[in-house]
Amino acid sequence: MDKRFETHFQELGYSAPTMIQTAVATPLASGENVVGLAPTGSGKTVAFTLPLLAKLLPGDGTQLLVLAPSQELAQQTATVMRDWASLIGLKVTALTGGANVKRQIEKLRQNPEIVVGTPGRVLNLVSERRLKLHLLVSIVIDEADELLVGETRTDVEDIIREAPGDVQLSFFSATASPALDELTQEFGVDVTTIDVRDQDRTQGDVTHGLMDLPANLRAMMLRRFSRVAGFQALVFFNQLGTLEKAAATLRHEHVEAVSLAGKQRQVQRADAMRNFRQGKVKFLLTTDVAARGLDIPNLPAVINFDLPDSAVTYTHRVGRTGRMGASGLVINFGNDHDLRRLKQTLKTTDYQLSPLYFAENTFVDHRPTSERTRSQDRPVGIEQPAKPEKQQGVQPTSHKVKPVKSRQEGQPMQSTKATTPHHKKNKHSKNKGMRHKHRMNQED
Repeated sequence: MDKRFETHFQELGYSAPTMIQTAVATPLASGENVVGLAPTGSGKTVAFTLPLLAKLLPGDGTQLLVLAPSQELAQQTATVMRDWASLIGLKVTALTGGANVKRQIEKLRQNPEIVVGTPGRVLNLVSERRLKLHLLVSIVIDEADELLVGETRTDVEDIIREAPGDVQLSFFSATASPALDELTQEFGVDVTTIDVRDQDRTQGDVTHGLMDLPANLRAMMLRRFSRVAGFQALVFFNQLGTLEKAAATLRHEHVEAVSLAGKQRQVQRADAMRNFRQGKVKFLLTTDVAARGLDIPNLPAVINFDLPDSAVTYTHRVGRTGRMGASGLVINFGNDHDLRRLKQTLKTTDYQLSPLYFAENTFVDHRPTSERTRSQDRPVGIEQPAKPEKQQGVQPTSHKVKPVKSRQEGQPMQSTKATTPHHKKNKHSKNKGMRHKHRMNQED
């Protein structure tokens, strides 16, 4: 490690570099093209920041470019790098979609040595000749398994073509992918792969729980979780529509939650992240792309409101908790079929999945045996209104029945037919009587 960084490293509370930080330091410093694979939360950002910053010259134009898949991760990476760059007189600029492009162009005129951005915005500014890459010495593709697929892969390739032919390339990810195996063929460079995933032990003890819960009760279960003191969670959704519906339900229930998805402005997204990091809200509702690579210190839990369809996605989601040795909790919502499918998806991984229940404002690994929950064949903690008890042999009545008086001898029999002020005689019966009287008179 560069001597200029050692003091600050200790001030931040780090006792020693992590495994990935140690493994990639020399190859990056010597200019090698590197693929760095390490678990989430193992310090990959610092791993490429320290050796690459030490090679840059203040005032010599843009020399380092870092690409990230989301606005939030780009801003987060820029913040980390700016902290270290300020120690040696270097400037960092973030270029992300959703932010004011004119303001970004003004910052580029200050010739920052480091640029961190999303591929779309970076490529647009390169095409407009606002961002010049002819002085680049290194390009970092962070969350490479995400960036090297689909349209973003094309953007990354176009950006690299604008850089000098001998630019150093480095790719970092928590999971391997076929795209990382094709780097030599795709870019025509030799790449050194450094994989410490099996040896790294930076992640703390994380519990992976399965909670059998129908879709229509999941938002209400979040409301119950919100009552637990100090509880916070990053909540993942597969579809934006489901996220928005859950957010509306939580607002109606006065639960403190923010969203990180959709067509939000950069200011709104930044406010959501800041409020969540500061503990002002209980839940951050998000999708996979928006939350990729986010570092939220001491995050208590991750909730899969919708279960992921691949082990890679599961790995990136659950890596938000239990970072840097802290403990964590992962809660997987789903019905019986969903949970069995998740087990099948993760059967080749080391994740240990077990049933999880919520009772008396705490999480337990066994079904509660209280009288209230023992008779309920449903997820623990969901209250339902009690059914009214039926009274045997008693029928409700809407009116009182008057008793019928007995007839005395000599009195004409009275009709027991009840009459009301609105009772009218049947006109057909009346006419029938008149016709009978008329026939009798004719016979006489």
